Amino acid sequence: MVQWSYSSLKEFLNCPKQYYHTKIAKDCDKKVTQQMLYGTEVHKALEDYVRDSKPLAKNYQFIKPVLDELLAIKGTRYVEHKMALNPDKQPCDFYSDGRWVRGVVDLLIVDGDTAYIIDYKTGNNKYPDSKQLKLMALMTYAHFPEVVKVKAGLLFVLKNTFVPEEYQRDDAENLWRGFRVDIDRLEIAYQNSMWPPQPSGLCGWCPVNSCKFHRER
Repeated sequence: MVQWSYSSLKEFLNCPKQYYHTKIAKDCDKKVTQQMLYGTEVHKALEDYVRDSKPLAKNYQFIKPVLDELLAIKGTRYVEHKMALNPDKQPCDFYSDGRWVRGVVDLLIVDGDTAYIIDYKTGNNKYPDSKQLKLMALMTYAHFPEVVKVKAGLLFVLKNTFVPEEYQRDDAENLWRGFRVDIDRLEIAYQNSMWPPQPSGLCGWCPVNSCKFHRER
């Protein structure tokens, strides 16, 4: 059984060779960039404000109005909420050895049969990727059987942009099908130990020095 998350699956699709060295062989560590550090810092500030009402630093005050709108939504709030599913797509412990997939929701609000899922983004909003929202919706359906409707969105905090999505429980099978091909590719790679490089504009950030496509930025 291959264990995965949205981020690890995306890393595999971007470059199987880098995935192998950073996730399996573990002979390379991904470089921590300034953008990554900033993203972590912003997420922590938003987490502390939403969960603990910790005041935002002066340089993050511009985010406060939209966070206050989220806080006005009725329901039970779950901040940085961890969820996992076993191979039968049933809830299991996030750290279980028997888990199949797991993920963390930046903000989940459950109000009766409706759930709200918010994913904070600090990057560019030019090519929004809503697939992570779909996975979080599927996991929410499993962990919260009362939820029928999910209202989700990517919140690009630096761009003051919100990209909404909406799902119904009846959509679940179709949503899972959207992951099937990519998961099959990952499983085939494990079964056959096939980890080919996939050169792209990201090669300058890659830590795998042994790759023929490696280059310094």
